[in-house]
Amino acid sequence: MPHLDHRAFVNDCRDERGVGHHTLRAYAQDLRTFARFTEAHRLSDPLSKDDILAYHRHLRDALGAKPATIERRLVTLKSYFAWREDRNSALPSPFADVRISVRIPRRLPRPIDRDTLRAVLHEGEDTFAVRSKSGADDAIAASQNDVTILIIKLLIVTGLRISELTNVKVRDVSHDGSQILVNGKGNRERIVFVPNHKLQEELRHFLEARYAQSGSSAPLFLNTGGRRLRSATFRKRLRALSRRLGIEPHLTPHRFRHSAATLLIEEGIDIRMVQALLGHASLRTTEIYVRVSNHALRRALERADILDVLRN
Repeated sequence: MPHLDHRAFVNDCRDERGVGHHTLRAYAQDLRTFARFTEAHRLSDPLSKDDILAYHRHLRDALGAKPATIERRLVTLKSYFAWREDRNSALPSPFADVRISVRIPRRLPRPIDRDTLRAVLHEGEDTFAVRSKSGADDAIAASQNDVTILIIKLLIVTGLRISELTNVKVRDVSHDGSQILVNGKGNRERIVFVPNHKLQEELRHFLEARYAQSGSSAPLFLNTGGRRLRSATFRKRLRALSRRLGIEPHLTPHRFRHSAATLLIEEGIDIRMVQALLGHASLRTTEIYVRVSNHALRRALERADILDVLRN
């Protein structure tokens, strides 16, 4: 059986390429899946093109993996063998002559419609009372619901991934609440802006409270146990909010990200500015939101049906 040096590969991706935690975890999972396959089929080095094709069939037919999962696992494996060959030329990559095409259906993102967004925001009206005097002595103690609504507002206006927002520290937010420094995929830092003045005030007062409680190096958002709020915990809060408001399908952090991008494009913001806001490495990733906006335009035009209007 070939020896797959998972840990060294993952560590190298982290240290040399700055790959994010979630991607590293996916790499390790992908390589473990292949290791189980090689063990079950008693494969040994040097692996061949036929071994890779057999693994592709195994993923597709035996495991019933989705096309996107198959593509990711093969891409991980190809990267691993290229890395291994670079370290030891006596172990050539079995992907040298492999040509596998995995057709992935392009699914449009599902942004939250405007009426639902209004209902959610209405739930949090006047969440934070803006005081005339600022300072640590006036720090506002926010409830769990207050914090949930504040995070929702920030997701809507910044398009942040929830993992990016929950990793923000107090010191990463400007004193006036107008901008946030975030660490995105691949450890790429970027600044996102909070353009709404009322939201800036809410964030500023919340920031003052957190600074007074824990100082500048503490996480901005905490769970009920006083530790950093985790993405999974926030998703549970959104499910509870969805049930309370009767929202189906239920709210998710990524749907707010989709909504942020779609709304900005519908309001005429240049797609490259949206790309920078979302932290997309490729413009192709952002372009899907133009299609979503065009889909919304088509529905609006069908509802208007100008010819029918003229006939009446």
